[in-house]
Amino acid sequence: MTTEPIFWILFLLFMAAMLGLDLGIFNKKSQDVSFKKSLLWTTVWIGLAMIFNLIVYQWKGPDKAIEFLTGYLIELSLSVDNLFVFILIFGYFHVPTKYQHKILFWGIIGALIFRAIFIFAGVALLNQFHWMIYLFGGILVISGIKMLFQSDKKLEPEKNPILNLFKRFFPVADHNEGSKFFLKQQGKWFATPLFLVLILVETTDIIFAVDSVPAILAITTDTFIVFTSNAFAILGLRSLFFSLAGIIKIFRFLHYGLASILIFIGLKMTLADVYKIPIMYALIAVLSILLISVIASLLIPANNNKASTPNA
Repeated sequence: MTTEPIFWILFLLFMAAMLGLDLGIFNKKSQDVSFKKSLLWTTVWIGLAMIFNLIVYQWKGPDKAIEFLTGYLIELSLSVDNLFVFILIFGYFHVPTKYQHKILFWGIIGALIFRAIFIFAGVALLNQFHWMIYLFGGILVISGIKMLFQSDKKLEPEKNPILNLFKRFFPVADHNEGSKFFLKQQGKWFATPLFLVLILVETTDIIFAVDSVPAILAITTDTFIVFTSNAFAILGLRSLFFSLAGIIKIFRFLHYGLASILIFIGLKMTLADVYKIPIMYALIAVLSILLISVIASLLIPANNNKASTPNA
């Protein structure tokens, strides 16, 4: 289904305006992001997504509105897994909290660009080659199964090929200078360790996009719905990070919930030619899995005697 260019233009202008307000007015200077402020912005982004969902309902009907809501919920829940990695990255490089917002801001700009490329390429492949549905579905099922048995995440920047390639061709300073990504010393430009953190954040999102984009394509191949649901989830990721950074480890069963969602969506995609699960049922299933994993995390106390418990 095609979408009139005017709607694409309006949505892109909306994104640009919100990002401009964020960086140019509300977060013009590097500063610590308070829990209260991050929670407010998280509420704002979720509210904007729900308003947009209502617009989709009025414009394209209930089916498309459910597709958007399901896609948004899947992307938002899977993005929580990104947060665990971001915490590891910031901790490993000892990034002060007042600089984390800037890194996440530019990381999200890159994420939006890469997600757009992934989405349009994925839709084109599915439209051109029907058998790709089985490949995408299989990727999701395998990723979900691997996540179920995944041990604690480990950060090994020295093994990141993109980071190593960058360091081979561009000199890196041994210190940061405020929130700068680059600095000039003795007439020569150097990247700061803060820029290396940005590269890691970007590559992390590309890796996660391999799971999240096919997951939403299992719900719909309407590029406008897929992109906008992705965009709203990504745009709200920064505020969500600062809202959950201090308490995210409480939700220790969310790891299994996300893995179950990937497996469910993968099976839905793989079995589409045999039985097409209605979108409403998929939405209920995703919501139920998330609620069960969150409630279980809150009600079942952690066993501190165990040496290790898988985290998301």
